[in-house]
Amino acid sequence: MLIRESLTIQQKLEILSDAAKYDVACTSSGTDRQGRPGTIGNTAAGGICHSFAADGRCISLLKVLLTNACIYDCKYCVNRASNDTVRTYFTPEELCSMTIQFYRRNYIEGLFLSSGILQSPDHTMELLYQTLYLLREKYRFWGYIHVKAIPGADPALIRLTGRLADRMSVNLELPTAQGLKMLAPAKTRTRLLTPMRQIQQGIAASRLPTGGGSSRQGTLFPLSGEKPAPISADPAADFPASPDAASFSDLPARFPPADYAKHSRFVPAGQSTQMIVGATPETDHQILSVAQALYRQFDLKRVFYSAYSALNEDSSLPAPGTPPPLLREHRLYQADWLLRFYGFTADELLSEEQPYFNLLLDPKCHWAIAHLEQFPVEVSQASYAMLLRVPGIGVKSARRIVAARRYSRLDFPALKKMGVVLKRAGHFLTCGGKMYHPIRLDQTYLANTLAAADQNQRLRIEGSFQSFRQLSLFDDFHLAPPSGEDAPKALFGQF
Repeated sequence: MLIRESLTIQQKLEILSDAAKYDVACTSSGTDRQGRPGTIGNTAAGGICHSFAADGRCISLLKVLLTNACIYDCKYCVNRASNDTVRTYFTPEELCSMTIQFYRRNYIEGLFLSSGILQSPDHTMELLYQTLYLLREKYRFWGYIHVKAIPGADPALIRLTGRLADRMSVNLELPTAQGLKMLAPAKTRTRLLTPMRQIQQGIAASRLPTGGGSSRQGTLFPLSGEKPAPISADPAADFPASPDAASFSDLPARFPPADYAKHSRFVPAGQSTQMIVGATPETDHQILSVAQALYRQFDLKRVFYSAYSALNEDSSLPAPGTPPPLLREHRLYQADWLLRFYGFTADELLSEEQPYFNLLLDPKCHWAIAHLEQFPVEVSQASYAMLLRVPGIGVKSARRIVAARRYSRLDFPALKKMGVVLKRAGHFLTCGGKMYHPIRLDQTYLANTLAAADQNQRLRIEGSFQSFRQLSLFDDFHLAPPSGEDAPKALFGQF
């Protein structure tokens, strides 16, 4: 594998930012931290400044690979070892300098850093750690950083990196072990889940009181067939020493304890993962069941779903040029939201008899139409849990309804002011015994009506593969450069 070292920073950026676009991270920061004197950047819990492509991919962070060289030959990956593509890498210093320059010019507000596997997992993870260490210590950058944990890397490296990152993630890649064996034989489910368990334990341990306080013990969610793992009050005890730990014995000398780590918990914004959709024949029911297990057993913040883009020629993959299943990805995100915030389970939304989502209806509408015996619900009497199951009612509007109905009778105009989407909810609600639509509940009618209302969104998602692209840091949109007193503001990131 030939790695090009003579490229300019801009040429490297064009290659490695383009290679990183398949790593999904459309997420808010999840942590709240103010900058300190002598530092630059801060992190707001409400999220950093985002822009999104129509297919849901985040395009606001500096999302880049440390390198697109990789020792693995995963069939689905555009950076696999057997692909004939230009290979290059950033040094930690190059990445840090570029990140700070972009931040000062208001191009970005944070960093999403992933990587191919260069030489070995340990070597790659150490380079990622060096990058974060320099950003935090040399450049005093306190902004949001999301970094990938490399499966197979020494636990000591993951522990050190986790004290400098806001969020870490380990890509599960494919939903089932069978899929991994078929497309990525060098990776195993155990190899991927081990760092996820370590990060979970570190997050849980860092939340415990320290300094001679409580001796409280906790229990982690066990894997299937695994005994619950206790959480000790000492965070270091949750990271067993690696047999190769001696190879990193000089890290403290080369990288003294980071000042940033003294003020930050281990991975304060939590961990996430990503699954590829459409590369292997798993059903939506299998994918959603795996996501549900990950939320329950690993305390994940998010599971991301990435519609497979058919780029590689292989008999076990969709043919190149096959459109990615963006609408299927969209339905999985909608169902994922129902799992996390609306009290649904995977088996309620799908089953072995009906393993795929209805592409014409969102999962909540489909569930409601299949359970008309539970509707209509009276808005003045329905429980909060039942209100959440009404299409067109979200978490905020359900809370507003429960709070407002204590003091007055609610009608449909009042519900609309609370944020209820009556073109959907009106079919399933009554106010004072009266329906919004004076029609009987009929499955065929409701399915046709709700599918027609959702048609424009479906067409927009299905057409986004051809009409949308990832934004580039080099797009200027033909804007005139700043002049006069705005010029120095733009230069120093104040414009």
